[in-house]
Amino acid sequence: MSRMSKLLGALFALVIAVALPLSSAWAADLDEILDYDITVDVNEDATLTMVYHIEWKVLDSTSEGPLTWVCIGIPNNHYVSMEGLTSTVKRVSPDMVGGSYARIDLDRAYNAGEVVVFEFKLVQDYMYQVGRDNEGEAVYEFTPGWFDDIVVDNFTLKWNADKVERIAPAGLQIKGYYTWSTPLKKGERYTVAVGYPDDAFAFDIDKSIQKGVERETYEDEEDFVYVIGGLITLGIFGMTVWAIISFIKSMIEGVIGLFTQGSGFKSQTRTEKKITRTKVVYYPSCQGCGAPRPEGQDNCAYCGRSFIKSEEIIEEKDIPAVEKALKSKKKSGTYAYTSEPDTFLRVNVVPVVVSVPRRSHSSGSGSSCACASSCACACGCACACACAGGGRAGCTTKDFYNTDLKLSQLERSASGLRDSQ
Repeated sequence: MSRMSKLLGALFALVIAVALPLSSAWAADLDEILDYDITVDVNEDATLTMVYHIEWKVLDSTSEGPLTWVCIGIPNNHYVSMEGLTSTVKRVSPDMVGGSYARIDLDRAYNAGEVVVFEFKLVQDYMYQVGRDNEGEAVYEFTPGWFDDIVVDNFTLKWNADKVERIAPAGLQIKGYYTWSTPLKKGERYTVAVGYPDDAFAFDIDKSIQKGVERETYEDEEDFVYVIGGLITLGIFGMTVWAIISFIKSMIEGVIGLFTQGSGFKSQTRTEKKITRTKVVYYPSCQGCGAPRPEGQDNCAYCGRSFIKSEEIIEEKDIPAVEKALKSKKKSGTYAYTSEPDTFLRVNVVPVVVSVPRRSHSSGSGSSCACASSCACACGCACACACAGGGRAGCTTKDFYNTDLKLSQLERSASGLRDSQ
């Protein structure tokens, strides 16, 4: 075999080693969530009883094996209790490695085409902020667990309406529960805020979440060691990839001589707040049955007809000068006009990731985070948020991208290349 043939063979093996990980980005979905429902009731001690109902469809049981367990993100590690409610739940247990999760072990293995329906109940503490927006008020802000690699066809959150003072965003009141319902794309999150008078329940100032402070911590040395080990593993992986890329670059430069320094625009991202302001005008009474509109209601409780007369998205400059208080509103909520009766400003604030182009040089390299399509991605969590959920049995740390290409093979290829020179 000629020197050029050996060289091309070694280069081909190395290119495959680098290219195969990228193929995971185009891999078919393993799962689909048909329904993701959470029902929330506030207890007298201000803890939350949360019932999760999930209908999970398996799309692929070959690539990563059948579905035998899942991990669902929960708000924080201050849970009081958790229990399974359906026969499909063999066991439910906390998993606090890399975030806060409830691990659901299923009653059996589920294959492609099958749908497993399961429910579990969680009693959760440390979920409110006392005096966050207004003195004399306590606010629960809740972001249910999201799924980075799974589409949710329908997500529904139901929150008991008893004693509620205000909500954001606006939701329908159905059978005594404020209800929000929407489909969710991969990685999409949905946040609601519910405000109460601070004497509505036994709110404990010592359990009030400090605004802007992440309270998630690792509880013991075992978790700490796990994190350090993960960082070391990530560092080794990064150095290995860098070495492979450098080797390919040097081979191309030395043999072909066609590699030249390049420049272009590489995308960076940052998160900005997007504020949408909607001017909402209500009828003072129902146009169907004539019932007066209760404060904070969008639909008639008697006939179901909407009280909304008109809705118009406006800019901050469109708010009249006399409404100085409304111009300063930068948080999600519904606020009344003082100059116009039955008129409100609905403010919706969502984080938006925007691309920022920057110059890239051949001497630099970007960084990225990757995870197997069936595993949960870890994230930093505040007490009022939930980490990404969606763990799936079958992922491996031995060959993360399933290349089945061993380091010894690469070493032999490199050795053979050196011997032939």
